[in-house]
Amino acid sequence: MSETMPPEFWQAVEQFNQGEFYACHDTLEALWLEEVDPLRRFYQGILQIAVACYHLSNLNWRGAAILLGEGMNRLRDYQPTYGGIEVTHLLEQSATLLQQLQALGPENVESLRQQLQANQVGEEAIALSETQPAPCWPQIVLVAPS
Repeated sequence: MSETMPPEFWQAVEQFNQGEFYACHDTLEALWLEEVDPLRRFYQGILQIAVACYHLSNLNWRGAAILLGEGMNRLRDYQPTYGGIEVTHLLEQSATLLQQLQALGPENVESLRQQLQANQVGEEAIALSETQPAPCWPQIVLVAPS
């Protein structure tokens, strides 16, 4: 399936992994609008996770929580890999972020965003607790060539 993915998809993956979540949304939305299922639903799942991260970066706790859940639900059927990416990996990272978001609650969204941004630029990441790892933005991992 990866050889059939359009160049715009790989552009969106790069944007996502660089934390350019709104740009990723725009790129994927253009593909999503022209596509049919099952690829349409796949694009939509990634798009929703990207928008969730965008909402979180803008302190919109509710929007982030809702769209993380919706995006994850859309991508579940594409595991373990689809379209040249490790879907299971993206879902696991997204689930961890959603758990951290829910555990901290809306009143602590600024703290979570600061920790995510610090981790993104390579500063020392601080774990939320002994059982919760340091927060990090989800990353889209490409399927290793066989």
